[in-house]
Amino acid sequence: MVHGFMGGSAQWDGQASALADTCDVITLDLPGFGQNAALPVIDAIGSFANWVIGELDNRGVERFNLLGHSMGGMIAQDVAHRIPDRIENLILYATGSEGVIPGRFETIAESKKRANADGSVSTARRIAASWFLHGENAEAYEGCAEIAAQASLGAILAGLDAMEGWTGKARLAELEPATLIIWGDMDRTYNWQQTETLWRSIPNTNLCVFPNCAHAIHLENPTGFDSALKSFLKRGPSKGGHMRLEIAQ
Repeated sequence: MVHGFMGGSAQWDGQASALADTCDVITLDLPGFGQNAALPVIDAIGSFANWVIGELDNRGVERFNLLGHSMGGMIAQDVAHRIPDRIENLILYATGSEGVIPGRFETIAESKKRANADGSVSTARRIAASWFLHGENAEAYEGCAEIAAQASLGAILAGLDAMEGWTGKARLAELEPATLIIWGDMDRTYNWQQTETLWRSIPNTNLCVFPNCAHAIHLENPTGFDSALKSFLKRGPSKGGHMRLEIAQ
């Protein structure tokens, strides 16, 4: 599992427990974030992808399922292009094919400006609130805000640079692994157009849409999210097919 911008491995604690009877779960902290906040920052999606591959190599992991959330979904796409023969299944969760995201709650340029003005902790709390349908009132908000606040201002700006300089849209048709796309219909970061592009462009996909969820479905509806992952990992999608699932809370 690869977390997104200002995320960390600790956000997956519930999934690590829920999926324990299905697969071994590896949750990574990207350089500059979470438990790896002290590592040198990275400012390119491709460099993040190389780091992920290197980390799995160091752990002796040869073949695996790969989940990427938000910015982590961009990284996962790049990993899948680099080593497609090592990926069993791909899960692209609340993500898209463009780093400059049309319809994002604010532009990347605005995020940079506000981060420089407000500092890392205020930025962490503000960005984390955008991940939830009920913002700062969400039950899981404080935990996510604490994880986000581990990132330095340098890591925040480097992450924004990485997204701003990346696009994977032209290569979606080249993605080989069976792919599950997960999206919440109230996501303020990735709109339906972004999700539909993934669904219709990647050759072998399933689509799972969660009503009344925003950018952190795994924390807003963990039971439904975990069930969708287990179902997909056990069967994978039909080759060349598209399937839309509506999972009610």
